[in-house]
Amino acid sequence: MNSHKDGYSHHLDRFIQSQDSSVVNKFQQKYWKTKQTLIKVTGKKEDEHVVASDADLDAKLEVFHSIQRTCMELLKVIEQYQRRICFLSQEENELGRFLRSQGSQDKTRAGKIMQATGKALCFSSQQRLALRNPLCRLYQEVETFRYRAISDTWLTVNRMEQSRTEYRGALLWMKDVSQELDPDTHKQMEKFRKVQAQVRTTKTSFDKLKNDVCQKVDLLGASRCNLLSHVLTTYQVHVTGPSCLRILYFCCCCELAVRSPSWVTVTR
Repeated sequence: MNSHKDGYSHHLDRFIQSQDSSVVNKFQQKYWKTKQTLIKVTGKKEDEHVVASDADLDAKLEVFHSIQRTCMELLKVIEQYQRRICFLSQEENELGRFLRSQGSQDKTRAGKIMQATGKALCFSSQQRLALRNPLCRLYQEVETFRYRAISDTWLTVNRMEQSRTEYRGALLWMKDVSQELDPDTHKQMEKFRKVQAQVRTTKTSFDKLKNDVCQKVDLLGASRCNLLSHVLTTYQVHVTGPSCLRILYFCCCCELAVRSPSWVTVTR
């Protein structure tokens, strides 16, 4: 009976010891992760070999941040462009109406030229407003791209950065343990093996997320190129077509007004 109690006590002591060791291990993981976070935030120099091993990843991150930044800038430019097109169209229309009004009161050839020019300006203002449709579509497509594709990649990048912090924190922990390592001491070797296992675990997780980030950034860049190529083709058609028509209309109106003294056309 006593031997049974002694065996039970022995197992209980081992269980409590393993639980204590697990709590201490988690606490140490948090400590080294926090230390690595502070190193990153404060900008302290890290191990050059560790940093160099992530050179490809950092290059992909630069591409991602560039896509993220330029998409925001493009949305702002489109908004400004739309406002200025509306303002220019309004001013152009008002000038056209003024010229037509003044030209109708002038019975000389100059009046006919003013009427023709005013009519061309009013036509030009209407054609300019037609640019808003492809611009609105471009804005919507880029905004959808930012909210879906970029946001999804951003979440993956955040998870990867957390995993990288844990991995580098584990490397700091292993470096600290290895400096005090005595191969003849069983406890120190056991501790080193635990830390080594933690490094392997965090590295596996980090490598997976690292690969995910690189793939998503490549897809993100290709998707943005396809998006802009498709949407800007429609915009180009709306820009070149009406522009040629406006130029032709100006030329025809002015030429007719000059060559035909008896030609008077007033369109209200």
